[in-house]
This record gives sequence, structure tokens and C-alpha cells, in this order.
Amino acid sequence: MTFIKKTLVSSIAIAATAAMATAAQAEISDGTVRIGYLADMSGTYRDLAGPGGLEALEMAIEDFGGSVDGAPIEVFSADDRNSADVGANTVREWIDQRDVDLVAGMVASSVTIAVTKVLEENDGFGIVSGSAASSITNEHCTPNHVHWVYDTYPLANGTARAVVEQGGDTWFMLTADYAFGHALEGDVEKVVTENGGTIVDKVRHPFPTDDFSSYILQAQGSGAKIIGLANAGSDTVNAINTASQFGVVEAGQQLAGLLVFLNDVHAMGLDTTQGLLLTTGWYWNMDDESREWAERYYERVGSMPTMVQAGIYSSTMHYLEAVQATGSDDTQTVREYMMKQPIHDFFARNGRIREDGRMVHDMYLARVKSPEDSTHEWDLYEILTTIPAEEAYRPLSESQCDLVQN
Repeated sequence: MTFIKKTLVSSIAIAATAAMATAAQAEISDGTVRIGYLADMSGTYRDLAGPGGLEALEMAIEDFGGSVDGAPIEVFSADDRNSADVGANTVREWIDQRDVDLVAGMVASSVTIAVTKVLEENDGFGIVSGSAASSITNEHCTPNHVHWVYDTYPLANGTARAVVEQGGDTWFMLTADYAFGHALEGDVEKVVTENGGTIVDKVRHPFPTDDFSSYILQAQGSGAKIIGLANAGSDTVNAINTASQFGVVEAGQQLAGLLVFLNDVHAMGLDTTQGLLLTTGWYWNMDDESREWAERYYERVGSMPTMVQAGIYSSTMHYLEAVQATGSDDTQTVREYMMKQPIHDFFARNGRIREDGRMVHDMYLARVKSPEDSTHEWDLYEILTTIPAEEAYRPLSESQCDLVQN
């Protein structure tokens, strides 16, 4: 009798579980979770996200098990070529023709702003991991996307504040002439002036730019103590290399790389970058948990991951967990669940998604090591300070986002 009761209970439990799984899958559109990965796959920002970010996304799907309650996970990818039109048209086609549920990646801020408008118009969903403009969850916020890894506000709040406190109180700004550069320039100028410094002069360069000679000469002629680089990717690498050729540091000026990635430092070498202060959202060698994931990534890709690539894995896992928990890929259902769940994984510490869509988490002020202090080719940063999540990002009291109830 006991055996029969146990068998009956087990059968009921199995049936109930199967029914729940069937119901959950029924709410996943077409019985498939579709993710589109959009990024610069061949240009200026290729190495900071690019194919490596796609690999990180695929790692997350594999670690999740490849399906959600029996619903398979499909991935599409495209090169946006850093064009807002290409990015927007690609995502529109994904939604109309392929029923994509999530758009991931997104690097150039101009592309991201265009794409998030398409997502809002079509009630799609996006997780922004590569873009930097703080306006993405400020004046350009929507209920259809979240911003995961970093933005210009903590970059300025971390690096610029630290440089001014060390005596770097006069600045020349060298800025990429598009949404990201403008946002970073504005955030840096605010931090510098609020801390008693001065922006002596500034110049904006086309995106992308190969020849920085004239811009570096203007920076030298300004007499500013600090040359702030409000650019990223190969633009930052080219600017720093040109400054090195022109003897900027030897002449008494200091470079402040306001958005420097691990791959940039690795490419330029420690002889060129040693001592550079930077703010980062993550570093592969921070602790055992970070190292374990980074080493798995390294085995697949052959290089250590940037904070963007790590963030793509983290955000993809959080999204898939939300789809599984809610049994739905409906945008607002998933977003609401994601907002309620704290985020603490190998990437994020003290993470949470605010109502403006900004995922806030601890950020880190780092200094590039000298060649003598580095133990191997990817041992590049020394973490100096943790910037707590609630201090790192723009406070909601200053938000222009329509989703925020002030």
C-alpha cells in the first residue's frame, strides 16, 4: 500500500511538472527563444565585444543547458558596421522576419540609441552591454531595454575624480564626435569642474580616426596638465600611440584614458600604458570566481575577456533565468522579473536593475601595472579602489528618464 501511494504521488508530481512545462513553453512565442547578437564585428570596436562577445553569449547558453523548459534557444548575429541605419534595419528585420525575442551586444552608442527606438516601437527587448553613453538610460531610456556593463557617468566619476584629486586640475578633452564621446565629455567636464578643476580646451575628432597628429599637437599647445581621451577602441589606441611618439608624457603632460579596455592595454603593451588610471566594471583577475570563468573563456578564444564580453555572459544568463522563471518571453514580463532579482555573479557585485533600466553594480578604479610588476602577459591591472554601486552611477534624483518617479 505504501508503495502504491508513493507511486501515485510520484505520478501526480510528474504529470503536474509536465503540465507546468507545457504551459510555460506555450507562453514562449513559437516555442523557441531567439536571441540576436548585434555588434561591430570587423571595425573599431571589434576586439572589445565583437566575435568574442558572441562566444561569451554562446557560453552562457551552453551553461544554461541550451533550452528553456524544452524550448530551444536560437542565436542570430550581425555586424552593424557602427552604422545606426544598419543596426536599426537589422533589428527591424529580426523582429519582423525572425521573431527575435532579445537583442544583445550593442556597442556604438549611436547604433544603440537607434536600435532601442525600434525595440520600443515593436515591444521588443534589448540588453545593452557594449555602449557607454549614460543617455541610454537617461533621456533615451525606454521600457524595452536595460543597460548592463558600464556607462560614461562612473567612468568620469572614477577616473576623472581620481586624477583631479592627484593634482591634475587642468584638462584638454580629445573627444570622439558622436553620442558616446559627447556624453563622456559632458560627464567628465562636470566632475572636473565640481572638484575644482578646469577644462582648458577641447577638440572633437571624426569616428573613427587613424591620424591623431594634429589633435595631439593641439593638446600639447594647450598647456593642460591632463589630456582626457573621450574615445574608445582603436581611436584610443591610436591617440595614446601618437602621444607616445610625440613625447607627451616626457614633456610633463599626463594622459587620462577615460574608456580603456583590457585588449587595448594588451595591444599597446605596458611600456606605453604603465601608470594609466582607468575605471572598469570588471577585471578577469579580481578573484577566484572571475578567474575561473575567464580561464574557460581563454581556452575557447585565446585571449582574456574584456568587461563587455564578461557582461554579455552575465546578462544573457540573467535573461534566460527570467524566461525560465516566468515561463514567458514577453518583454514586460521578463523585464519586470529581472528588475526584482538581485545580481551577484562572477561579473557583478551588489547588482540590481533600476526603473530607468540601468543595471548598477560595483565599479573599480584600476592602475595599469609596470612591466616589472606584471607576472604574465594578461596580468595588467592593479585594482586600487572599489566604487560602490550606489555611488558609481547617476543618482535617480538627477534622472531625465520618463520611467523614473521623482
